[in-house]
Amino acid sequence: MAGVPDKIIAWQMIEPGKLEKRELPVPELKPGEVLVEVKGCGICHTDLGYFYDGVPTVNKPPLTLGHEIAGVVVAGDEDMIGKEVIIPAVMPCRQCYFCKIGRGNRCLNQKMPGNSLGPYGGFASHIPVPKIDLCVVENRGDFPLEHLAAVADAVTTPFQAAKRGDLQPGDNAIVIGVGGVGTYMAQMVRALNAKTLVVVDIDQRKLDRAIEFGADYAINASGKSPKDVAKEFRNFCKSKGLPTYGWKIFECSGTKPGQETALNILSFICRMVVVGFGMHTVEYSISRLMAFDAEIVGTWGCLPEYYPTVLDMVLRGRIKLFVETRPMSTIKESFEEAHKNPPLNRIILVPDF
Repeated sequence: MAGVPDKIIAWQMIEPGKLEKRELPVPELKPGEVLVEVKGCGICHTDLGYFYDGVPTVNKPPLTLGHEIAGVVVAGDEDMIGKEVIIPAVMPCRQCYFCKIGRGNRCLNQKMPGNSLGPYGGFASHIPVPKIDLCVVENRGDFPLEHLAAVADAVTTPFQAAKRGDLQPGDNAIVIGVGGVGTYMAQMVRALNAKTLVVVDIDQRKLDRAIEFGADYAINASGKSPKDVAKEFRNFCKSKGLPTYGWKIFECSGTKPGQETALNILSFICRMVVVGFGMHTVEYSISRLMAFDAEIVGTWGCLPEYYPTVLDMVLRGRIKLFVETRPMSTIKESFEEAHKNPPLNRIILVPDF
């Protein structure tokens, strides 16, 4: 452990499309705050949306992106110093109406590294954060701490999505888009004992991997219309004697075709959970929800109190991590690759300042 630094070194988004390495002052920690030395930070689709698509951030640039963080506490409360931690991607205020009714994951006063936590984010040497929200990592065995950065968002967001979907043992579920967050959404569905898991993607490699970890059927949507995919889904149900109603639908692609596919599959008493994000619009007759007695719900982040459960699922092998580490100095090239040709595994950037 390196101790308290004289400065924080960070890769900052100066404006959308432009990254620059800068020095930031180490802030005076407030009561209840700690300083975490970053050991790894994952590149998320949300970061790419801010950087390439101009998705607005709460704090305006210059801003250090990155919200998928694992590290070691180096300053702050004495009882926390030296502890390995995962920093939740969203940290609620715990005081507002949202927080009081159990919806703190969407707290309007939340702190999110790389968005609403001042200029601080995970693509840096250090980050100041509230102590109360940290997930302490213990008994991680052979898991490198930096790999566990993926738990901060990619793995926990699907757990919250499963809660929003009211996923129950014995349910039938379909996950659309099984790269990135969708990789873990599909695993989460299986780990939570769904009866049937169908996956949809345009990348056969991702579909093959989903079959390996327990998907019952994979649909390659490449070159197919949303209606074609929905027809193939219904044919699968018919062949297995499964209903086409009552499915839990998790849309993780954040693409227009993916969302249109989900809407074509949505039927009687189904619940569709929107997990992926995109800037497009989709046309849909919402009166069909009335006719189907169906639901469409959104989901955002994950409550910090769920993190220990999800971390335990990873450490016990119920959820498998698919990650690769790179030096943080490769951030520009890694962003570009993740944007244009996403690799099969999550990219975790490791500080090498």
